[in-house]
Amino acid sequence: MAERKPRKDAARNREAVLAAADALFARSESPEDITMADIAAAAGVGKGTLFRAFGDRPGLLRALYEARLEPIREAVEAGPSPLGPATPPRQRVPALLDAVLCFKFDNRRLALALEESGSGSPYQAEHYERWHGLLQAVLEQIPGLTDSDFTAHALLAATRADLVEHLAGHDRVPREGMRAQLANFTARVLRSGPLQEVTAED
Repeated sequence: MAERKPRKDAARNREAVLAAADALFARSESPEDITMADIAAAAGVGKGTLFRAFGDRPGLLRALYEARLEPIREAVEAGPSPLGPATPPRQRVPALLDAVLCFKFDNRRLALALEESGSGSPYQAEHYERWHGLLQAVLEQIPGLTDSDFTAHALLAATRADLVEHLAGHDRVPREGMRAQLANFTARVLRSGPLQEVTAED
């Protein structure tokens, strides 16, 4: 029984930190300026608590990102159409990409901070590998579509947080406009076949 209180305190502190970080990133125009000290102060805990719970700033960003993403992940893994596993692949691919885009748009400060966190290549991040693996597997189910590995990378590139931020901030493209553009792009990719066979001599 004596061990329960520290675990309860740790869980409570973790929730307070995630809530504080969530609020800070939602309000910030420059996510890279938010420090671990800022988050600790907003959560009412010491910096040591943050580092013990999350390791470092990228670890905290990943935990917050995953917490926000959980409802989408549940829908993808076991939900109904159009995100769930029973959806035909030609309908599921655009639905998956639309879900990623909407998530990035609605959480673009956090997503941008995570992509720019300096924690290695963004293509080796766990969340990216998970989306790429899922998209590649669904693309492989579409007859006649070749090179699902590259195609998955290319389609996901259209949902990068820095691109979403640029389109939303610089070009003033609204959320629904981005969704329509991505849907059209995805439809063209899924309709197209290989233009030619490229050999080593080419």
